[in-house]
Amino acid sequence: MASPTSPPKKSLSSSSSSVGRPPVKFTRRTSSSRIVSLSRDDDLDTSGDFSSQNDYINYTVLMPPTPDNQPGGASGPASDSKPEGATSYGPSRFGNESRGGGGGSGNNGSNAGGMGNKLERRLSVMKSANNMSMLLRSQTGDFDHNRWLFETKGKYGIGNAFWSEGGDGYDSGVTMSDFLDKPWKPLTRKVKVPAGVLSPYRLLIAIRLIVLGFFLSWRVRNPNEDAMVLWGLSIVCEIWFAFSWLLDILPKFNPINRATDLGALRDKFEQASPSNPTCRSDLPGVDVFVSTADPDKEPPLVTANTILSILAVDYPVEKLSAYISDDGGAILTFEAMAEAVRFAEIWVPFCRKHEIEPRNPDSYFNLKTDPTKNKKRPDFVKDRRWIKREYDEFKVRINGLPDAIRKRSEQYNSKEEAKEKKIAREKNGGQLPPEGVQVPKATWMADGTHWPGTWLNPTADHTKGDHAGILQIMSKVPENDPVMGYPDEKRLDFTGVDIRVPMFAYVSREKRPGYDHNKKAGAMNAMVRASAILSNGPFILNLDCDHYIYNSKAIREGMCFMMDRGGDRICYIQFPQRFEGIDPSDRYANHNTVFFDGNMRALDGLQGPVYVGTGCMFRRYALYGFNPPRANEYLGMFGQVKSKVHVRGGSSTEEDLDSQPLNQHPDLGLPKMFGNSSVFTDSIAVAEFQGRPLADHISIKNGRPPGALLAPRPPLDAPTVAEAIAVISCWYEDKTEWGDRIGWIYGSVTEDVVTGYRMHNRGWRSVYCITKRDAFRGTAPINLTDRLHQVLRWATGSVEIFFSKNNALLASKRLKFLQRIAYLNVGIYPFTSIFLVVYCFLPAISLFTGQFIVQGLDVAFLTYLLTITVTLTLISLLEVKWSGIGLEEWWRNEQFWVIGGTSAHLTAVIQGLLKVIAGIEISFKLTSKSASEDDEDLYAELYLVKWTSLFIMPLTIIVVNLIAIVMGCARNLYSVIPQWSKLMGGIFFSFWVLAHMYPFAKGLMGRRGRVPTIVYVWSGLLSITLSLLWISISPPDDTSTSSSGKIQVYS
Repeated sequence: MASPTSPPKKSLSSSSSSVGRPPVKFTRRTSSSRIVSLSRDDDLDTSGDFSSQNDYINYTVLMPPTPDNQPGGASGPASDSKPEGATSYGPSRFGNESRGGGGGSGNNGSNAGGMGNKLERRLSVMKSANNMSMLLRSQTGDFDHNRWLFETKGKYGIGNAFWSEGGDGYDSGVTMSDFLDKPWKPLTRKVKVPAGVLSPYRLLIAIRLIVLGFFLSWRVRNPNEDAMVLWGLSIVCEIWFAFSWLLDILPKFNPINRATDLGALRDKFEQASPSNPTCRSDLPGVDVFVSTADPDKEPPLVTANTILSILAVDYPVEKLSAYISDDGGAILTFEAMAEAVRFAEIWVPFCRKHEIEPRNPDSYFNLKTDPTKNKKRPDFVKDRRWIKREYDEFKVRINGLPDAIRKRSEQYNSKEEAKEKKIAREKNGGQLPPEGVQVPKATWMADGTHWPGTWLNPTADHTKGDHAGILQIMSKVPENDPVMGYPDEKRLDFTGVDIRVPMFAYVSREKRPGYDHNKKAGAMNAMVRASAILSNGPFILNLDCDHYIYNSKAIREGMCFMMDRGGDRICYIQFPQRFEGIDPSDRYANHNTVFFDGNMRALDGLQGPVYVGTGCMFRRYALYGFNPPRANEYLGMFGQVKSKVHVRGGSSTEEDLDSQPLNQHPDLGLPKMFGNSSVFTDSIAVAEFQGRPLADHISIKNGRPPGALLAPRPPLDAPTVAEAIAVISCWYEDKTEWGDRIGWIYGSVTEDVVTGYRMHNRGWRSVYCITKRDAFRGTAPINLTDRLHQVLRWATGSVEIFFSKNNALLASKRLKFLQRIAYLNVGIYPFTSIFLVVYCFLPAISLFTGQFIVQGLDVAFLTYLLTITVTLTLISLLEVKWSGIGLEEWWRNEQFWVIGGTSAHLTAVIQGLLKVIAGIEISFKLTSKSASEDDEDLYAELYLVKWTSLFIMPLTIIVVNLIAIVMGCARNLYSVIPQWSKLMGGIFFSFWVLAHMYPFAKGLMGRRGRVPTIVYVWSGLLSITLSLLWISISPPDDTSTSSSGKIQVYS
């Protein structure tokens, strides 16, 4: 090769005339150990003196494919110059290679001259444009990328992958950042269920519906003349079951899945742009509501952990506000929240520093996985050990609050009593009055003042139903810009970590005798008004006190739907409920996955899922009772005709009210009576504007301009807080539409379902958001008694809905037909319990009487039964396929449907009828959120047997069916002409009932399978009663004909 001091390139003729040695062949070794020529000497004529193979081997040089060691390239400044006439791929290497072959003496000049002419002719051919591809190919015929990079000096061109610093002649005004500008992207997308699953699913539903029609027709046309009562009861029950199944299955025709794009949300709202040069967040504000009522049943530590998970959520701190509604006005909850806010000052930055998931400290420290997984900061172990010790101390302080409050109150009360006695002695000449000194046993706060809420010893003005309103800002409005931490030897090193904590407020509405406070719905409405004054977030996330944020990005996931195209028509985002602490077998179907992953996902393909009380993000403007900006009406018998309707915005006027048609649905008017707070009324328009999607695309309707939400929130002052206290007073809702049209709707123990229904009835739609990582997690009662009481409350609310103006039969035309069917099923399903109880007794009656629901087990009946069963099984399997639930979960749901239907649902129907007919008010028991105190067994509650009247009917069904099986078998064993077909039919259906009742029977047996004494008592009483009843109805005869199948008795 030429040295760095080599002169400029020589001409081809001079190079060829100096050839006195065999030409040097430059090669390289490939990854497969092959030697590939770089000189392409195999294409040259090497005959004559240079045709010896030994010469070729002796002069082969292996060259590594590196740019600084390429053959024939001068390594000086001259090598960078591009000769005139060179191709766009750079100067060819072949001229230099030919020069490298010269340098010999002038011997054999003629031969050398001939070789030079051949090389010149050969290179002239290679330099032509038609053969340019030859320069870019190796010996194997493939594109030689290393060689191309060397010849073009490593230039890739321009684009969003690589940008040349020199520009290469392109317009200098264009930079790589222009290539990184992303086009408009949607924030969400629909993921349809595969047609290979959905089409057979719909087909099987249609087939089963047709078969059910033929079967019921056949049953009606073929009565059992020997047992008309048995036949009639079975016919009525089967017709109702078919109707109930139809109501349940029709809304499942169009299930869908959804996906969000958090990256697009971040790029659109939190990246620098001309409208957002400071790179602040342009996301709307969110107010998070947590409700609690009784610290004895809802432990303050559980509530505090929920609040900590909210304060540490991954959302702009200045846009987040948290509120807790303490409807019991308990000082224990108040002081526990104060402790939680103090602990949040270190817990929240720790979560941000190390990206902790989940951000509920109790759940995080109880994880069974390796806590160091995916953690990269070297100080994580030290920080985690320190924060764990701080959390343990925090728990001890929370657990010690009841005693601390009691002791403090006793000390202050004793001091007050001593003062009163001293004053009494001074007034009475040194003697106490005969009646003594009466000092109220007050509850004292830490600052030495009376607690304005409920006292430990309730007295007038200080009971759960009679106390003043309380509003305390425990964490002030944060700064608009991040506040970075600093190293602290006594605490953690939060250098470079935002240490701000979101605003947090404690709210306990005023309660006075003589006012209807409307339970949880009234507390939620009070919080809506207070939050509108203090923060006015356009979106509201409500959670139960035991449901914490498991996915710190859950709010962002929901915001993708609200801020996407068409998001201004969405009234709420419902997240599925996920539970912890459930026994592995899920004996009582606590996870309820069939509903949350099946029914709710299917409703998402219609007008949206129903509101289920927790884990729901609301649009504040929709809660105020306004209509959506755009809506459709569905006309025709089945709502098949879709037409757009004009929706008026703004406030209602007299002209608007007069122009409404007389037959207009009452839900479609505009709200007008919000109360006498002008501050609250002024906040409505602000919340509506801030909740609009970003108008960054021509398809966005009713949008807001980018950068409209960058202004900082003003700090709270005393008049603002005073106004917030005024709107939570017990008299504020008088002569307003709160609870009737505005906010959470009153009049039902299931206010959640009614509230969602009223929104859908106005034309709003909702969305079901299933995240990869569960958004929220909570607890559920695993004890049988508590579980049945929970189901009883839900079923009672459904009965109330059916007998109210919220019945889906009275819905407006803006409710889709299948959505109407779904809401109709919500109100009707408890009534199935009446027919279910009757049907569970039919097998026993059949075994007692020796008859069956049909004349005989003929081919037609068995064929229909087999077809219906097979189609139902296939439908269930396909439903399991598209919903993602397990077969065991599906079977547990079927079992508990029978258990709950024969107990809680039946009681709910009776209570609902009593309320409608006799006006007897329905009360419900608050579900306990207390964790098990048995540290050795996490599921100790599962085995507790707490007797309740709800056990009577299921227990009766089990005992009657067991007795009937024994009597049926005995009759046929001793019968002259046994009826084995009818016996098998009766036993089969009895075992069907008992199989569904198995979890109930297992729950009665407790931990070690011991049956409670009450079960033996009930079983004995039922057995004796049934035996005596049967003897009196069908006494034995002395003689019997053989045809009757009875036993002849001899005296």
